[in-house]
Amino acid sequence: MALIAQGRLFSWEELNELGDLDRLRLVLEYMPDEELMNGLEGDRGRGRDEYPVRAVWNSIVAGVVFQHVSVESVRRELLRNGQLRKLCGFAPLKGEAAVPPAYVYTRFLKRVLAHGEMIDEMFKRLVARLSEALPGLGRVLAVDSKAIESHARRRKDEGSLDGRRELDADTGYKSYKGQREDGSMWEKVKKWFGFKLHLIVDAENELPVAYEVTKASESDLTGCKNLLGALSEERPELLARCEEMSGDKAYDDTDLIKSLWDDHGIKPVIDIRNMWKNGEETSVFNGWPNVVYDYKGVVYCHCPVTDERREMAFGGFEKDRETLKYRCPAKHYGVSCQGAAHCPVLGAVRIPLSEDRRIFTPLARSSYAWARAYKKRTAVERVNSRLDVSFGFEHHFIRGKKKMKLRVGLALCVMLAMALGRIKENQANYMRSLVYSKAA
Repeated sequence: MALIAQGRLFSWEELNELGDLDRLRLVLEYMPDEELMNGLEGDRGRGRDEYPVRAVWNSIVAGVVFQHVSVESVRRELLRNGQLRKLCGFAPLKGEAAVPPAYVYTRFLKRVLAHGEMIDEMFKRLVARLSEALPGLGRVLAVDSKAIESHARRRKDEGSLDGRRELDADTGYKSYKGQREDGSMWEKVKKWFGFKLHLIVDAENELPVAYEVTKASESDLTGCKNLLGALSEERPELLARCEEMSGDKAYDDTDLIKSLWDDHGIKPVIDIRNMWKNGEETSVFNGWPNVVYDYKGVVYCHCPVTDERREMAFGGFEKDRETLKYRCPAKHYGVSCQGAAHCPVLGAVRIPLSEDRRIFTPLARSSYAWARAYKKRTAVERVNSRLDVSFGFEHHFIRGKKKMKLRVGLALCVMLAMALGRIKENQANYMRSLVYSKAA
């Protein structure tokens, strides 16, 4: 918390009457921003302290907590709300005169930008503290990207820059494909000018654990690999705790799948694209002429007499052998098979992961467990939705990659600080809530 010189701003009796402001109090109390405050105060040196660094910073955090879309919106609320001014740390006796003018915020945010790496450090500290408060944090991870559209003018030529154009963004594309009930295929292409947020979240608690902001054209796969590399170097204990990581078809990549399992022991739960170009529905498993599989990893056997195809029963993953075990459907389900006496499948077939690393993963794609695990991926979509709706990224006035990264980092820090505060103050049931107030 950016502590104010006069000590705690409210007594515990007053805190019970804060109502909606209690959410801000929670965030300010558990935000690890002391190092940033020392840096900003060091920049100011012995200059005028008419508008204290910590009070201005707290008011910026308040703007994020209360979903203000601009500095002017925050200022209007500060002018109106004396309790908010006091909670932020502005001198109570000055009244409305304590609220900084717009140019103060402009200069202040430029100084904060110069300390952007400290926002990243705050995020990492919050993840570490939440790992202590939630021992299972990171056990199940999900990855996704989010388009952040820029509403600024695009750059046209260097000679016409007027400060209102977007110089860092570019154009991104994302394709969605599917099949209609009548069998016909459909495709939708989303195009936007702006940036892209790559995000890894804890799927069980819906809390972010790693992020990166890039231009819109950066591929989802590259963003995911960069985040995994950073986690491996900076927070290996989090990856060591992880058992599963889910992602949509954008992350369908052999190298990524192999890296997750071979390097980190993480089961990849990643949707797969049909990359078979020969038009065949199935491929024969090497050495077993009547055992085939499709591109989704479903394994079938053909009856040697009738050639009837049946799906084989999944028998589990054998870690020591790196194989997936599939049992004879006739023996497992008790169905009649005319070719049982001539079938080379004597009870079960073991398919090594090396048969096709994209298709065959430690958590078999054809299993119910894979389907349940993949549903957890929606956690990252809900986090993205909160960023849009509750943190204002659907409608924003941010220009430049550095500013966008700062704003995203601050929003994610607020999300984590709120969760940490809820846990520490016995409100864990409302850990993900941005609107619940204990005093309400």
